[in-house]
Amino acid sequence: MPKTTTATTGETLATDKGRRDFLKTGAAVGAGALLGAPSIGTAAGKTTTWKVQTSWPGGIGLEIFKSWCNSIIEKTGGELAFKPFGAKDVVGEFQLFDAVKNGVLDAMNPFTLYWAGRMPAAVFLSSYPLGLRQPSEWDAFYYGLGGLELAREAFGRMGLHYIGPIQHDANIIHSKVPINSIDDFRGRKMRLPGGMVAELFQAAGAKTTLLPGSEIFPALEKGTIDVADYVGPAINYALGFHQVTKYISMGPPGFMSIYQPVDLMDLTASSRSWNNLSPAMQRFVENEVHVYSDMHYAKIQAADQEAWKKFKEAGTEVTRLSEDDVEAFTQLAVPLWFKWANKDRFAARAFRIQLDYMMSGSLGYVTPDMIEGYTLKA
Repeated sequence: MPKTTTATTGETLATDKGRRDFLKTGAAVGAGALLGAPSIGTAAGKTTTWKVQTSWPGGIGLEIFKSWCNSIIEKTGGELAFKPFGAKDVVGEFQLFDAVKNGVLDAMNPFTLYWAGRMPAAVFLSSYPLGLRQPSEWDAFYYGLGGLELAREAFGRMGLHYIGPIQHDANIIHSKVPINSIDDFRGRKMRLPGGMVAELFQAAGAKTTLLPGSEIFPALEKGTIDVADYVGPAINYALGFHQVTKYISMGPPGFMSIYQPVDLMDLTASSRSWNNLSPAMQRFVENEVHVYSDMHYAKIQAADQEAWKKFKEAGTEVTRLSEDDVEAFTQLAVPLWFKWANKDRFAARAFRIQLDYMMSGSLGYVTPDMIEGYTLKA
């Protein structure tokens, strides 16, 4: 009989009745089988509860996250529950890594790029300037080209278990002044998430600062910054960005964001909490994160379509960069690719996989002449 334990920060609840009811419901059993849910007949009447905090400060992203977390207990027949927390509910967004590592939280749902300062590979575990450009390409990296195993190895050194990537949207730029070309970023006080993205806009002349999502609105309102990158239209409208900016800047048509076209999140747990789950429950959580990623992405895209209408009604103007601007940004980005890839062996391995993919017949984003003179050290 498998051993059932609870996570360090877990809360234990009696769920015998729920377990009996679940077993009596054939439809629920069938649904569980489709999702890869583990058998719950040997769980000894206890629920393992994970405390999970997201980086979402509000809007549709937080709504979807909480709804998903609240569905886990039913899907597992009471064997596992996720207790959701929004941004800053337990710790600050940039403290999530240590909170999970030290057992304050069992798991986190952050923007993966936030950890670029402590693990350079994080830059290549979410989209970066002029790199992989479509959600499907990132799914191919993680689930077909070895990215998932690499991410787990990199996070594993830190006492964490990377469960899986979570898709949400491209990032867009809000500004108080129109941004019509790369030259318009020069001298602007701009919020960015750090890492390679910040360095790209620094190279273009912007004065960058690092702020979590929950602090962007007040910074724009006070004039501390006059340009801000954050996620997509649905979330940003809910956060009120239309009240403190007049313009949205994007790439050319079909290229919504040239610097973070697929800003991935993830679900990462402490190694201790992860190892306390049974192998069957671990498989369930892995599968569930993949399902959640698809649902999360689709629901946010649907919300975006309504948000565009609201921005228009609010008088927000959309400006687009040109193909010439894309070329100019590419010239700034390529040296940064190699600079960050050469920071450690995990970053180099991740970028090598992606570079080969971008140079392949499948994509062709990168040609040999673009990277002439640059080398990977590892």
